Amino acid sequence: MAFRQSNYWLDTADFPPGTAGDLPPGVDVAIVGAGFTGLSAARTLAKRGAKVAVLEANSIGWGASSRNGGMVLTGMKLDVETLAARYGMEAARRMYAASLTSIAFVEQIVREEQIDCNFSRSGYLEVACKQSHFDAYARSAELIGRKFNHQLRVVGRKELRSEIGSDIYFGGIVDDLSAGLNPARYVAGLGRAALAAGAGVFENARVAHIARTSDNGRAGFRLDTSRGQTFANDVFIATSGYTSSATPALQKKIIPIGSFIIATEPLQDALARELSPRNRMIFDSKNYLYYYRLTPDNRMLFGGRAAFFPETANTIRRSAELLRRGMVGVYPQLRDIKLEYAWGGTLDFCFDTMPHAGQMDGIYYALGYAGHGVAMATYLGARMGEQISSGSSDNPYENIPFPGAPLGLYNGWPWFLPFAGAYYKVLDWVS
Repeated sequence: MAFRQSNYWLDTADFPPGTAGDLPPGVDVAIVGAGFTGLSAARTLAKRGAKVAVLEANSIGWGASSRNGGMVLTGMKLDVETLAARYGMEAARRMYAASLTSIAFVEQIVREEQIDCNFSRSGYLEVACKQSHFDAYARSAELIGRKFNHQLRVVGRKELRSEIGSDIYFGGIVDDLSAGLNPARYVAGLGRAALAAGAGVFENARVAHIARTSDNGRAGFRLDTSRGQTFANDVFIATSGYTSSATPALQKKIIPIGSFIIATEPLQDALARELSPRNRMIFDSKNYLYYYRLTPDNRMLFGGRAAFFPETANTIRRSAELLRRGMVGVYPQLRDIKLEYAWGGTLDFCFDTMPHAGQMDGIYYALGYAGHGVAMATYLGARMGEQISSGSSDNPYENIPFPGAPLGLYNGWPWFLPFAGAYYKVLDWVS
């Protein structure tokens, strides 16, 4: 099986150069990470007149922001019944409403900044791997319609062929509000927008240490980076699955999980329409899930948690084999289709599988998107930018509990991922 161990999306995008020269000696806000979250915050803050330095360890959009499936989804990883039981119905309503607003917010940025990223309201299709999963769809759709004022459509097994060219599922649920885009082009466009608004975006500026200090009587933070030092009145951490020991308290709250993707050669139009008649963003109902879609040039992009550890040459190679097997299991029509790309990225899960945004030890943060980061990261980056500049923002995730590992048995290295992977496989088998 010959393929390139590289990210298909990157071959379609041109990224702006970062800011040249030395770091400024002082800024209003230092943002760590130049992905969706950090660049959205930088754009918001710079438009409000703040002096902003985005400090990126690699290059603009290097992390999960350019490596994902490009699915702009409503909802969160947790179902609405769990949200309501855990946080109460009113808090759950605010969280779900934010997920709907986040889609419109991405669309607004794409329009305002004229970002050519193939944004399309193609909707998502979640397919049921078991009859019990499909039975739960009806309950979920009814609750979301009644309590959250958002309509989903349940599709029975007999009608499913109108949505997907596969016969292995027990039915599905459709959300027409969701969208798809090219994530590399989108994050490159966010980078251009942040730079055009006046933010500095400093690539190859890995932050090694952050310390409280003062400068000419101003309280703030000193940031030591691979490109030198800078002082900031406020710091915003936007590193998601790549959160490092520079912020150890946050690193202990985040589980970095590998997610891997393959992409085929371009498909004939007739085959592409057979596989995905409505060009949906598709994912299944398992914990150890697959997600897949057509790219704008008719490739089948197929991803999943084939390996839980973050990307290396070995995990990418092994994951490509597993994902191809899974893809052919869903779509036997692709058995003889050539695979051209395979790559990986690192997602950020919190121990409660929820997004979190707020302040810890005086430092602002937003992370924990659990696979829903294209829209939610953009949205929370902007909301946190507003909060930093004005002191207030509509952020439904600020005051919810932010748990760490049970018994504190975690220092940022996810040694338990193989056990978690085995647990979820068993859970998928018995559920």
